[in-house]
Amino acid sequence: MRYSQLLIPTLREDPAEAEVVSHRLMLRAGMIRKLAAGIYSTLPLGERVIQKTRKIIQEEMNRAGAQELTLPFVQPAELWKESGRWDVYGKELLRFIDRGNREFCLGPTHEEVITDLVKGVVTSYRQLPLILYQIHIKFRDEVRPRFGIMRAREFLMKDAYSFDADEKAAAQSYQKMHDAYSRIFTRLGLTFRAVEADTGPIGGSFSHEFMVLADTGEDLIVNCNVCGYAANTEKAAIRTPEIVPQDGKSWKEIQRVATPGMRTVEEVTGYLQVSPRDLIKTLIFTGSDGPFAALVRGDHEINEIKLRNALGCDHIELADEPVIEEQTRAPRGFAGPIGLSIPVIADFGLAGGSNFVTGGNEKDVHLLKVNPERDFKITRYADIRSAAQGDPCPRCDGSLSISRGIEVGHIFKLGTKYSTAMAATYLDQQGREQYLVMGCYGIGVGRTVAAAIEQSHDKDGIIFHPAIAPFAAVVAPVNVKDRQQMEAAEAIYAGLMQKGIDVLLDDRDERPGIKFKDADLIGIPLRITVGAKAAREGTVDIKSRKTGEVQLVNISDAVHTVEETLNKIG
Repeated sequence: MRYSQLLIPTLREDPAEAEVVSHRLMLRAGMIRKLAAGIYSTLPLGERVIQKTRKIIQEEMNRAGAQELTLPFVQPAELWKESGRWDVYGKELLRFIDRGNREFCLGPTHEEVITDLVKGVVTSYRQLPLILYQIHIKFRDEVRPRFGIMRAREFLMKDAYSFDADEKAAAQSYQKMHDAYSRIFTRLGLTFRAVEADTGPIGGSFSHEFMVLADTGEDLIVNCNVCGYAANTEKAAIRTPEIVPQDGKSWKEIQRVATPGMRTVEEVTGYLQVSPRDLIKTLIFTGSDGPFAALVRGDHEINEIKLRNALGCDHIELADEPVIEEQTRAPRGFAGPIGLSIPVIADFGLAGGSNFVTGGNEKDVHLLKVNPERDFKITRYADIRSAAQGDPCPRCDGSLSISRGIEVGHIFKLGTKYSTAMAATYLDQQGREQYLVMGCYGIGVGRTVAAAIEQSHDKDGIIFHPAIAPFAAVVAPVNVKDRQQMEAAEAIYAGLMQKGIDVLLDDRDERPGIKFKDADLIGIPLRITVGAKAAREGTVDIKSRKTGEVQLVNISDAVHTVEETLNKIG
């Protein structure tokens, strides 16, 4: 491809709308343009990257035995009502009514559609196992779309679904997809980690997220460097301590102290000159069974997903002011556990502790020397806080560390959640009707490209891996009006194309500095500079975008050197 024939509307200045590196660089590199909030057009350069990413995904999915199909983007409400998700999915589900007054939605995911399809065509165990996938547009009406294509409302996704006869076979399908994902992200040149994750609104019994490690990532990853345990912060467990009853010898009498206007942990501990770890935070929630209190140490944070899972609730939320006052007789910020008539769930971090500071259940009052075993009743202990740096690993004697990452893929064990709700069955070897056991597996295609940029860039622009770079190499003649330079450039360009290397010839009549800056901005792995030395010495420079290393080679060796270098990189 010749640069003069390609639409690459690069920008010299950072766009004001861009919040993260990938958004800024994709706009500047002329890869995407915004149409509406969370909705983007993909320009030719961006499309080349997307298509290369897509091809690798397809190859590895096919290698794993999955079959590609295409499912409808517009989905009837009846399927979602049949699965039970129409009323619980939330406002991200964009609903509308057609001219026949029938309810539909734009597909944010396709569990209902694929289950409906398969239950109509799979009837026997002989047709199993089965893995089907598509690479298709999805739409989720995000309340706050941001970060460019990292968190868009309309996006390209690879979603796959497995159907098996039993849990053992389903586990094998799950492992196939886990392995396929590892190969995909390795081929894309990404540094990643598979971590245990919460299943969220998709449902199911078990899931893993594939996280691209990046300092700019919006997700926190918890991992143990000893045993390899890894999870996101929504799921990360903390080793359960042994709860040893206290003898009470160190307990002291409760003291009531005035804390005028002191509501937050920082305000209270600063005023009383105590450590946050010596304070109990009492948070009032409402759930399906009514209000309850959750307790954590002042230096810890409640993890609402772990709390919800510990209680077995579909939904919980922090109580509003009237509920808090009704249960504690105090305004928000002064709640404490003493005297509550509602269930109290406490984090394991409080087990064995004594002489805590708590809210006094009275405005502008806190209590000192509170002891859980003596002064109030804990309904149960559970792991309900977010993991922190240095916490004990739940699997070994190691400790947990925290890093940042970007979720690019998620795989789920669904079990029979959808097949039971939608009556998707098959006949086993004895002719008995059984529910299909399912799994689902997603990769955000555009999100993966954005994550690759977040992980690999510098002050000059993107640093793409050759596998997904829009072009593997660019030939840049310094002076297009110089006949000898252009002849050398054209020869190298033709030679690279003959080798099947995706190459760009920068045939623009521009200053060398502009050509070099553009090549760096759009992330082309190798740049072949054809300058005055081409005529004078018969040599050209080959520069690595990633390392900055420059090789001086003869024109006759340029094609071979580029091919050899790309093979080493990729």
